[in-house]
Amino acid sequence: MRRVYMDANATTPLLPEVMEAMRPYWMEHFGNASSIHQHGQQAHSAVDKARQTLAQFFNCHDAEVVFNSGGTEGDNTAIFGLLHPGDHFITTSIEHSAILEAAKRLKHHGVETTFVKPQKSGLIDPTDIMRAIRPNTRLISVMLANNETGVVQPVEEIGKVAASTGVFFHIDAVQGAGKVEFDVRRFGCHLLSISAHKMHGPKGVGAMYVRKGTPVESLLVGGSHERRRRAGTENVPGIVGLAKAAELAMASLDNGTIHRLASLRDRLEAGILELPGTGVNGVGADGKPVPRAANTSNIWFENLEGEALVIALDMKGVAVSGGSACHSGATEPSHVLMAMGLDKARARASLRFSLLKTVTEEDVDYALQVVPQAVEHVRSLSPVAAATAS
Repeated sequence: MRRVYMDANATTPLLPEVMEAMRPYWMEHFGNASSIHQHGQQAHSAVDKARQTLAQFFNCHDAEVVFNSGGTEGDNTAIFGLLHPGDHFITTSIEHSAILEAAKRLKHHGVETTFVKPQKSGLIDPTDIMRAIRPNTRLISVMLANNETGVVQPVEEIGKVAASTGVFFHIDAVQGAGKVEFDVRRFGCHLLSISAHKMHGPKGVGAMYVRKGTPVESLLVGGSHERRRRAGTENVPGIVGLAKAAELAMASLDNGTIHRLASLRDRLEAGILELPGTGVNGVGADGKPVPRAANTSNIWFENLEGEALVIALDMKGVAVSGGSACHSGATEPSHVLMAMGLDKARARASLRFSLLKTVTEEDVDYALQVVPQAVEHVRSLSPVAAATAS
C-alpha cells in the first residue's frame, strides 16, 4: 500500500542533507563545546557556525541567538522569564498549549492574562490587542502561523502596538519557520521561538531570538552555557542539524519551493472541496481563505466524526490529523476552532492536512483518490448521516 504523510505540522522527517551535516558530531567530533582541548573546540566551532546561520535566518546579531530544546522551552522561557507577580499578560485563545498552560500556571502566581479571541477567519485583530493593554501589561505573545489552521497572524502590526506602548512582544514561530518570510526586525518582536523538527530538522532542539537588552531570566540554571541564558551542555549534533534545516529553509523561500508547496496544497484543497458538505476553516468575509502557511489546510466534513475519518484514511495509507498532535486522544474539540466560532460538531468533524516540502504531485493524486472513498465510508456508518438521510 502506498503511504502518504500529510501531518507535517506534527513533525517532519530529516532531510538527507540535515542527516549528513549531523553525522560527524555523533562520533568523530563528539566533544563538549565548553572544553578547551581540540575535541571541545571542534564542537564549539560548529556551534558558533550554526549560530551565525540562525542569526541570518532570524536577521539578527549572533549574540541574540540562544539554542534550547525546542518550541515549548522557548515559549515557556519568554513567559516565565519575563513575567512577575502583579504583571499583566496578553495572548490569544488560539495559541499552542505551551503558551496557554504557562499562562494558566502564572495565574496562581499573581499574573493576570487576557486571552484575545480571533475573528471567525482565525485572524487576530491588532486593535483588540491594543484595547487589552493596561498600565501593568508587560508581555504580548502571539503565534506567527497557527498550528491547526495555518492562518498567518499580522505580527508586524502587533509589533507596532507593542512598540508604541512599551510592552515586550514574543512570537511563537514554530509553525511559521521555513514557510513564512522571516525577519525579526520587521516583526518588531523582542523574543521569538522556533523548533527544528517542524522544519525537517531533528527533534529535541530549537532556538530563540532574544533581542539585546531584553531582561529575560533563564529557566535552567547551572553552567555558563549560551552566555548564561540557558544552562546545559549543548546538543551539538542537534544544533548543527537545526542550522542546516534553517539554511535549506532560507533556500526554499527563494527557489520556488514554497510557491510549489502552496500550489499543491491548493490543488489538494480544491479537490476535497468538490465533495458535498465540506469547507475550509480560515476564510474571510469574502469567502476566500485568509493568508495561511503554504502547506496547511483545515477542512470540515459534515455528518461524520473527524477521528473516525483520520483512522479510515490511515487504513488507506494517508496520514492526517484532527488538530494539534499535543492533544491527540483528547475528547474535547479543538480549542482553536471553537475560539473561531465553530460549534462542537463541526470542530470535531474537521481535519488538518499539512504537507511536507517533499510532497509530490503523485502524493496529492493518491490523497484525492482515497479521501472521497474514506469520507463516503465513514458517512455511511455515521448515525448523524443516517438520521439526515431518513
